[in-house]
Amino acid sequence: MSEQLSKVIKHRRFRWEGIEVRAYKGEDAPYKDVTRQTLLGEGPGEESLNFVTRYFEIQPGGYSTLELHQHPHAVLVIRGEGEVQLGEEVYPIVPFDAVYVAPGTKHQFRATGKRPLGFICVVDRVRDRPQVLE
Repeated sequence: MSEQLSKVIKHRRFRWEGIEVRAYKGEDAPYKDVTRQTLLGEGPGEESLNFVTRYFEIQPGGYSTLELHQHPHAVLVIRGEGEVQLGEEVYPIVPFDAVYVAPGTKHQFRATGKRPLGFICVVDRVRDRPQVLE
């Protein structure tokens, strides 16, 4: 029976078949030009996954919220150029860089290049809500 739930989600130009492109967060959150797609972890038959795999895309000049929370992130950059703030440090990021955001770490992603910054982000299925910082 589990074979029937197994699947391949085809990709084309950083969009995955059958996966809705959603706003990153509510309109009141301080971010600019970010979208997300939840690839794995919320679909039918995926209840046994302990994690959620998402793709975020930040348009040039855009940024995610500056936030912290008590769950970790595992991030793999797959497109564009940018920077990530971890605590008080800022690091340049390019495709195939891996980023670990430890619990309780203030963080933010920014697209600094001429193309969108895209990254895969894996988080725990059950997680706390972020504390948005100014």
